[in-house]
Amino acid sequence: MTNPLIQLGEKAKKAARFLAIAETTAKNKALEEIISGLKADEELILTANKKDIKQARENNLPESMIDRLLLTSERLTDMCQDIQTIINLDDPIGLVDKMWKNEAGLTIGKQRVPLGVIGMIYEARPNVTTDAATLCFKSGNAVILRGGKEAFHSNLALVTSMQKSLTTANFPKEAIQLVEDTSRETARAFMQLNGYLDVLIPRGGANLIKTVVETASVPVIETGSGNCHIYVDKDADLEMAVNITINGKCQRPSVCNSTETVIVHEDILPSFLPIMEQALKEYHVELRADEQALNYLEDGVLATKDDFGTEFNDFILAIKTVQSFDEAVSHIDTFTTHHSEVIITNNYSTSQRFLQEVDAAVVYVNASSRFTDGSMFGFGGEIGISTQKLHARGPMGLNELTSSKYIIYGNGQTRN
Repeated sequence: MTNPLIQLGEKAKKAARFLAIAETTAKNKALEEIISGLKADEELILTANKKDIKQARENNLPESMIDRLLLTSERLTDMCQDIQTIINLDDPIGLVDKMWKNEAGLTIGKQRVPLGVIGMIYEARPNVTTDAATLCFKSGNAVILRGGKEAFHSNLALVTSMQKSLTTANFPKEAIQLVEDTSRETARAFMQLNGYLDVLIPRGGANLIKTVVETASVPVIETGSGNCHIYVDKDADLEMAVNITINGKCQRPSVCNSTETVIVHEDILPSFLPIMEQALKEYHVELRADEQALNYLEDGVLATKDDFGTEFNDFILAIKTVQSFDEAVSHIDTFTTHHSEVIITNNYSTSQRFLQEVDAAVVYVNASSRFTDGSMFGFGGEIGISTQKLHARGPMGLNELTSSKYIIYGNGQTRN
């Protein structure tokens, strides 16, 4: 009996060959069918999601995880809007980045091509299912999705809907497939599906990323967990700093671009921390601060070193005091996951130093790290936020899901 993963791989490779030469207009029409199908299947999808939510509560998953898992009519509408954005984006496939002639008279071009078959392994985020599937599809790639067991019913309903739409649009439904076995053994086998997966993209917490990087034998694009910092400089607008901290920590604490640590210059501790704490009380944020910062807080607790390296994904915020810009950058360099880092300052020179000296996929001046999102960057959805430096970095949209090949025009040249 053929291994089910091998069957998925074989079907995906066949679908990828079909997609690689598909016309942009045809792909866009298929994506429109997917939007229509998701809307038509809304009740089925939300019912499936309720099963996952019920099971999550029975298993005592934290509310932050349940928030990631939850689908609503509004969130489904947002997912469809992200697909519409993808439709409106230029198709990178077939574009020639540049052409030139060499000394032999050969015309050499560099053309964008799909990666081929993309494997996606992720946790309890059903929106990733549609983001990944439609981005891969538009960029000419087949995709095999392996979501977490917590979102199984939701993912199955979403993929079933999208596959029906692909069939209606005369595309192979195997362009989008789901690994229905959510066991760890199958996940590990999926990470080693050599000969079928051209690249594997993990998206989730630090443990998932670490497991994939250490286990996979296929190429991996590492999307990192987010231990994101805000550095409140001595020249910061304090009201702005409070507002950005609230947004970064409290708007949606369960996501990778939320703020986990606020670094504060010691000169502004007395003026900044009391107003920040007061503003965060509305959200019942637990503050874990160093000894110096604790002197200016009513309800903080002493932070441990581990707190500064933790992605809380919850209403918990670490606070670090520094004496200088250099100390702030050093702290970030020690604990960063190279995701998103923020400085609040009205000093232009300081802001430019921060942009140049901080090593992260996205670096902000006077704005919330919550904007690190493919949708916010105009990419539609995103397949993940790459924190590595090879191939792609930051939110990964259509262009980041392509490779290149050289196309050569000659008129009989041979090499001496």
